[in-house]
Order: sequence, then C-alpha cells, then structure tokens
Amino acid sequence: MGNQLIAPSILSADFSDLKTDIMMVNQSEADWFHIDIMDGVFVPNISFGMPVLKSIDEYAKKPLDVHLMIVNPEKYVEKFAELGSDILTVHYEVCTNNMHKVVESIKKNGMKAGIAINPDTDINVLEKFISDIDLVIVMGVFPGFSGQSFIEETYQRCFEVKELIIKYNSSALIEIDGGVTVHNAKKLIENGADVLVSGSHVFKAENPTEIIQKLKDI
Repeated sequence: MGNQLIAPSILSADFSDLKTDIMMVNQSEADWFHIDIMDGVFVPNISFGMPVLKSIDEYAKKPLDVHLMIVNPEKYVEKFAELGSDILTVHYEVCTNNMHKVVESIKKNGMKAGIAINPDTDINVLEKFISDIDLVIVMGVFPGFSGQSFIEETYQRCFEVKELIIKYNSSALIEIDGGVTVHNAKKLIENGADVLVSGSHVFKAENPTEIIQKLKDI
C-alpha cells in the first residue's frame, strides 16, 4: 500500500444525500476530506459555505482539509477553525501582500497551514513561505469547477515544488488538486506528490470505495 494520503473532494459528492457520501468516505481507505470553499469572486463558481461545513464536521471521522478559493481569507480564519477545519489552505494569488500574516493566523488558530497555487503561478513565489507551511496545493486544473481535464505540466510543477521543499528542508506536503485519477496518480507520486485530491473520479464512480482503495494502493 502506498504512503500517499487520499482526500476525496466533497465538491463532487451528492448534495441531496451528503451524509451517505460522508459515511462512505469515513469507512473507506481515504485519509482526509477535501472541502472546497468558493466565493464566486476569486473563482467563477460558488460552492458551499459555513452551514454545510458544520454538518460535514458533525459526521466526518477524518481530518477536514479545507481549501479556500476566496478573496480576503484572513477575515474567516477563526471561523473556519471553529467549524472544525484541521488544515486550512489559502491561495497565493489573493494573499500576495499578507501571506505571512495569514499563515501565522491559521497556525495560531490551531490548524495546519497550506498555500495553493494556480497552474499559471510561478513556483518560486513559494520560496519565502515554504519553511513555515505544512502543505502546498499544486492545482492540476484552473480552480472553479470539478471534472476538468488534468493539465500535463502539473507533473513538472510538482517535481519543482518537491525540489524547493528539499532545498529548504521543509516538512511541507505536496497535494495535487484537480484532474487526479487512477491513471495519472502513479506519475504524480513519482514526481513528489504526497496527497491526492480526487473528486468526480471518486464520487461519479460505480464503486467509489474501490477507486479510493486503488488510489491508496498505487
């Protein structure tokens, strides 16, 4: 069995029967719940807000990996901690001026801190923060909608982030979010990925538990 962590993305779950999907993830080999919070401003889509996160936290037996695709994330750090987030990731693109402060605030509120970068953001922007964070999300698609095709350059970007982590002796994990399937997971792991987020590939499958198991076994 691989050492990689698997984080099914709740954005692709069945919202009319969310509890069933949460229970399925609880009972599966998955490690985390990946939860995308979108505001319709930073990304052209609105996902779900605080009440939904609260209900997920109520039933989830595994850590909540919360990915904020929102502007002004610093305003909500405390709130997301209260709602049970274990890991809180913000996008570099919206925190270019206050990232150190945001990371500090996330940690002060008892959560692990992550930085996400879009497919067209230079890897080197991470250099200043890599020693202070617990997680880097390398986007495999442009954020906003689930079910997009994977961007091939992601392998190389993952490899470059890994090199940066080694250079600075950082303990940050690399998480790949967007377009991850059983077909590209092995190559991602070979290029340094530690955490695989998979949404529609898991939840739209005939047997989601089996797909999670396959991702875990790679």
